[in-house]
Amino acid sequence: MQSSIADLIRSRRTIHQFRLNKLPAREQIMAAIELAIWAPNHYATQPWYFYILGDEAKEKICQLNAELIRQKRGDQAAQMKLDRWREIPGWLVLTCDVPEQEIRARENYAACCCAAQNFMLYCWSIGIGVKWTTGDVIRDKRFHKILGIKSSQVKVVGLFWYGYPEVIPQTTRKPVDEVVTELP
Repeated sequence: MQSSIADLIRSRRTIHQFRLNKLPAREQIMAAIELAIWAPNHYATQPWYFYILGDEAKEKICQLNAELIRQKRGDQAAQMKLDRWREIPGWLVLTCDVPEQEIRARENYAACCCAAQNFMLYCWSIGIGVKWTTGDVIRDKRFHKILGIKSSQVKVVGLFWYGYPEVIPQTTRKPVDEVVTELP
């Protein structure tokens, strides 16, 4: 898709609309995960773990999210969200080990965010779009139960939806001069 790392970084977008019924091959996602784990990580902790979700786990999460939406915004909003989420082709969850020391926990989380970027960039390079979502559902104890994880031991970094983009949004960034200060 793209030829250089600079092109990949500039062109990658969060994808909100995926082509329906077109799931990328498992081998492609495994290749993306293999590259994700080459992210920098302090003291080589390798704090990440990936869950590729099948239909049963996806449906449980869709239902859980619909329940959370229903409590806040009612039945109609919940049904719309349920219908929308069921259309998303690929689902992956990234978790992070949580050590007792606060500084190590922050370093691990940062490493997992780097792994997420590696994952998304590689996917983009082969034509797969990704959305990294961190909504209320990932903090719900029932979400953790679906994954079989203990929130005291791991933190959910995000839920990643993937597939082939239906629409690629356009975006801009601030000029670099607006985000840099040089100190003597």
